[in-house]
Amino acid sequence: MPSSTIPINHINSLFYLCFAKLSKYKMISFSSFKFTLLLPLMVGCLMAASASNFNNDFDITWGDGRGKIVNSGEVLTLSLDKSSGSGFQSKNEYLFGKIDMQLKLVPGNSAGTVTAYYLSSKGSTWDEIDFEFLGNLSGDPYILHTNVFSQGKGNREQQFYLWFDPTADFHTYSILWNPQSIIFSVDGTPIREFKNMESIGVPFPKNQPMRIYSSLWNADDWATRGGLVKTDWTLAPFTASYRNFNADACVWSNGASSCKSTATSTNSAWFSQEMDSAKQQRLQWVQKNYMIYNYCNDANRFPQGLPPECSMS
Repeated sequence: MPSSTIPINHINSLFYLCFAKLSKYKMISFSSFKFTLLLPLMVGCLMAASASNFNNDFDITWGDGRGKIVNSGEVLTLSLDKSSGSGFQSKNEYLFGKIDMQLKLVPGNSAGTVTAYYLSSKGSTWDEIDFEFLGNLSGDPYILHTNVFSQGKGNREQQFYLWFDPTADFHTYSILWNPQSIIFSVDGTPIREFKNMESIGVPFPKNQPMRIYSSLWNADDWATRGGLVKTDWTLAPFTASYRNFNADACVWSNGASSCKSTATSTNSAWFSQEMDSAKQQRLQWVQKNYMIYNYCNDANRFPQGLPPECSMS
């Protein structure tokens, strides 16, 4: 299929990405929506999104051939069998940005498997922003596990069910990381916000550039029902797929950021973006209906008292 041809079953997810990008620059809005004016912009954006090339942005780093870039660079797949999983990382490092990736998770009985997609720096006091998808038995929902590490300290887990089947089609998983907050989103709906609370002594990831990493690996000692359900290797290989990566971000290279200054308006809107009232309502809807674990509610885990950021949430 030519890269400029957009399959009809991809239109919904690509439309979201493109509408979000165009509206961010105030090129369109629902109040000024005029189809005849919007159509050329949307077609150009959709064609660009469909032509994103993993060869330009990522390296497959392990798995001995189990990770593959296919369809002329438009799709990346990771596979897991009994011998090994696989993984990749971004060529670039980033210090703040809006990162989007579409994933289609391992279908069927995925118990014991973990698909991890995250940002991370290096060293013993690393920063990290995590999406992890914990597999489950056929018919049982995936668990979306999130965490934030700052200066080597994590233990900030929140877990969610999703309101759709993440194995049936591709969905967009986004991280907005700016000096004010980190916002995790799924198909444009925020599910978690970790605010900068340095004012009360909580370290915030802001000084260490991070790469994007993803891996598919076996974690049947803990991933599904605390390790009670093991990986069924007769179903291997297990495969997860990726497409339509987009990074609207500050690239870190040779000790300097591609963003000119944090104090000027030359950076994109995401650099100062906060959630409006509609996004806040969506966040509350997700956390009320789909959150299944929040470390800030787990007093038994923290007998000396909940972490300080919990008092602000």
